[in-house]
Amino acid sequence: MVPARGGLVAAALAIVYVVWGSTYLGIKIVVEDAPPMTSMGLRFVTAGLVLGIVLSVAHRGVGRLALTRRQLAGTAFLGLTLPLLGNGLVSIGEQKGATSGYAALLIAVAPLIIVVFRLLEGDMPRPATLVGVALGFVGLAVLVVLGRGAGDFSVVPALIVLFAASCWALGSYVQPRLWLPSDPFVVAVWEMVLGGLMMVATGMAIGERFTFDYPSTTWWALSYLVVFGSVVGFTAYVWLVANAPISLVATYAYVNPVIAVFLGWLILDEAITWPIVAGGTIVVAAVALVISAERKPRVVAPVLEPEVLDAR
Repeated sequence: MVPARGGLVAAALAIVYVVWGSTYLGIKIVVEDAPPMTSMGLRFVTAGLVLGIVLSVAHRGVGRLALTRRQLAGTAFLGLTLPLLGNGLVSIGEQKGATSGYAALLIAVAPLIIVVFRLLEGDMPRPATLVGVALGFVGLAVLVVLGRGAGDFSVVPALIVLFAASCWALGSYVQPRLWLPSDPFVVAVWEMVLGGLMMVATGMAIGERFTFDYPSTTWWALSYLVVFGSVVGFTAYVWLVANAPISLVATYAYVNPVIAVFLGWLILDEAITWPIVAGGTIVVAAVALVISAERKPRVVAPVLEPEVLDAR
């Protein structure tokens, strides 16, 4: 790469590291006052519309956003598993007491759950991958059994976030098998809009009431999630996938939790206890091991890389 391109790669990687790592903090601030499903649904609908407008202007028309029926079904499934069940349940878990750093560490196990899906399908990963998965679940046990988010609450929030991680992993795993537009930005637009609408509908169905009488910090955090978490962060990620080695891009999977824990401690005074440090270190190391082992080309089995369209 020429120096200028190398500088752009570093800048885009820094954006993905910091911005996506900070979204857990933003969610925590928003759900302290606003209902989780409805507020996050509005976040994704707004972000999807903004990105759609940008693409339409750049393409001089809305034709770029056209979908077939199968593509509509595929993007709707991603909206269900990623924004609704993935992000939406994380916001509920944080509202019920999980700290932002703790939630990020639990979500970090998603690449490990993908390996479990591969095993269920009969795809045997490398031995190093299996060691990483086993190590990761040891760290997960430390987090859930001993950590409980460094706070005085039940294990329920942890289980909610873990289910969210499983849904995120499922959506990521089946994505290559779905009928989707070839343009990843178009996929992101419809994934966010459809997922956001489903989140708003779910929020209304469970009795959430969204008003405009929230503190300014709530609106600033929600705006940050829309602009930086969804639009800027995703754009940087897609550009990285096209311009940098995927093994380098994949490092966000184990850097984001570290950023989230640090920001939660710095801004929200979230406690960092020994179970958080021990369990989190084990989980992050396990994810790094799995990604490192799977980035080497194989003849038969697919490469486990986080090439999913992350709508965090």
